Amino acid sequence: MANLSWIDFSKGLGAPIGGVIAGSREFIEDVWRWKQRLGGSMRQAGICAAACVYALDHHVDRLADDHRRARRLAEIVQGAPGLLVDPARVDTNIVLFELTDPSAASEAAVGRLRERGLWMVPFGPRTLRAITHLDVDDTAIERAGVLLRGLFAPAGQAA
Repeated sequence: MANLSWIDFSKGLGAPIGGVIAGSREFIEDVWRWKQRLGGSMRQAGICAAACVYALDHHVDRLADDHRRARRLAEIVQGAPGLLVDPARVDTNIVLFELTDPSAASEAAVGRLRERGLWMVPFGPRTLRAITHLDVDDTAIERAGVLLRGLFAPAGQAA
């Protein structure tokens, strides 16, 4: 499995579904068998493939915007009470935030953020994950940063 590649069209490229996996012939044959066993075949795959082709033709260059926005989000949140993030470690459109309070739980934190209109996912018991994509603009990043900075701020000091 050391020589395989995976492209997910439904993340940064903005296609509704789809992915491509590459590897040795033996690996692909094994993946194909498992895909079939788990019900992974589709009847109308052509329309999905068309969306993936569109994404490749129109959204690859703008992935740099997602990466820039992810780094910006980490920069805004860096030093916020209760959260640990290192902007230098943000190389893609994925940002991970560690909860520094031992009593804080990621499920509760994402619930509080959701109530404020920010959707993130828990990525372990004390980690939050944010993903930037083509539907997230600079204004949304700034707003998300403010909401995250205020997540564990003392009462009266929330951003």
